[in-house]
Amino acid sequence: MAGRFVTVSLPDDGTAKAGKTASGKRRRGGRFRTYVAMPEGRGPAPGLVLLQEIFGINDHIRALADRYAEEGYIVYAPDLFWRIKPGIALGNSEEDFRQALDYYDRFDVERSMGDIAATVAALRANPRCAGKVGAIGFCLGGLLAYLTAARVKVDAAVCYYGVGIERRLGEAKTIKCPVALHFAGEDRFVAPAAVARIRKEFAKRPEIAVHDYPGAHHAFANDTRPSYHKPSAWMAHSRSIALLRRTLGPNYDLEKLWDQHTYQEFAARDVPATMATMVAEPYVNHVPTMTGGVGGKDLARFYGDHFIPRCPKDTKLVPVSRTVGADRVVDEMLFCFTHDIEIDWMLPGVAPTGRYVEVPLVAIVNFRGPKLYHEHIYWDQASVLVQIGVLDPTNLPVTGIEQAKKLLDETRPSNKLMTRWRPGVR
Repeated sequence: MAGRFVTVSLPDDGTAKAGKTASGKRRRGGRFRTYVAMPEGRGPAPGLVLLQEIFGINDHIRALADRYAEEGYIVYAPDLFWRIKPGIALGNSEEDFRQALDYYDRFDVERSMGDIAATVAALRANPRCAGKVGAIGFCLGGLLAYLTAARVKVDAAVCYYGVGIERRLGEAKTIKCPVALHFAGEDRFVAPAAVARIRKEFAKRPEIAVHDYPGAHHAFANDTRPSYHKPSAWMAHSRSIALLRRTLGPNYDLEKLWDQHTYQEFAARDVPATMATMVAEPYVNHVPTMTGGVGGKDLARFYGDHFIPRCPKDTKLVPVSRTVGADRVVDEMLFCFTHDIEIDWMLPGVAPTGRYVEVPLVAIVNFRGPKLYHEHIYWDQASVLVQIGVLDPTNLPVTGIEQAKKLLDETRPSNKLMTRWRPGVR
């Protein structure tokens, strides 16, 4: 659900009010716009103040706000450049970058902290706010999130590649809430020596975590820029969500949500009900065969035509282990079936053989809020091909059903494929 802009006022008494439009009498303290994204439903939710990069409240920041609303937060993203020029929203061109640097040079950090405090107050005054509020910021916003943790009463803060934090470590002692700081290993704006100083400052404070991302550059979490580094961005987001869930909530029963999804897939075999467990634009990737779908329309077609009706009638999932994190479930299982139908998603183009198969399968399931966002599914395709009789394992380092049997019984022989494992052979 897309957000909208509201206004936040800075009256002389220091309080803040939010409204739907920018109309009304101008208060002497000033008024600025804030992009607001709301989570689904009507119940109470924790708040999150999203602090901008040097490019203003542009498409990327608004998309981030919408994303964190999907995660279950009421998100306020204030226009912190309003004193220079209201409504700045720059893109990725060289000219935009030069303008952004000019705005950054003219930006008053100290006055912006009053704007942030007003935004926090306005968020807490939102009738749907459950009470707890955190701050998250990127680049310039990363520094501001750090200062917000030090100066404003928030319950958590997340700082992405904050520029200049090392010069403000004198304020570290006033931080009373948990904080996560993310730094790129190849950041030309935050030197390794600066990160080392920050890490040393917080070495004895376990509630403040400093994370490094080797090989990543500044703005590695911004998917609109060439510096975007997806593995680092994903890892940082999971760490951020873990902190926010732990300190602010909301907390979801991801295990139950995953079980509901698999029930609709394999027991009820109901495509609309399966899709209802997912976000509007999810994706599924069966890694060995690269089958699945990206986006709601594509994935619904995949489930309806090529997955749910193309699973064998005796399909059975045997749970082996399950790990539940803040934003994902890792499910290890045996996938058991008789190859009595062409299985488009696992064995596309292979006619039914009538053979029985048991193969270890791992599902890594990511959630946004209370709904599935994506699934990465892994299995050993060679083992499946051996078991249906289309791959001869002779002289190949592959196994058939034996790997499934050993998964359940670790005492079965190991290293049988290793010719040098024989006694006396090195």
